[in-house]
Amino acid sequence: MSTTPSLPKFIVWAPDYSDEGAFQRRMAVRPAHIENVQKLVSQGVMRLGGGFMTPESVDAAAADKKFIGSCIIYEGENIDVVRKLVEEDVYYKTGVWDKEKLVILPIALVTALPSVPS
Repeated sequence: MSTTPSLPKFIVWAPDYSDEGAFQRRMAVRPAHIENVQKLVSQGVMRLGGGFMTPESVDAAAADKKFIGSCIIYEGENIDVVRKLVEEDVYYKTGVWDKEKLVILPIALVTALPSVPS
């Protein structure tokens, strides 16, 4: 059994801007975003994440899925550390995520998170 104390968890709701070019901006920088996600997951900092899609996207072909935001669970020392991670993300820097609507809150989980890859 591990004796390492776990860090607080924070959930991030990052809705995308809704202007006409928002989806194109997202897709243009998505490879860089995914690369950073993989790094943060391997470090155990990002514990869970994914893109929110429109309801119509559930049954759509992969090329027709429309993302409208992101939901992420981070593990960090405090909310300021997590906010810095969010602000360093390419989606934040390139105007994909709506900075005015972005929410970061501590979360008390009742289910387990996936294991950190070793």
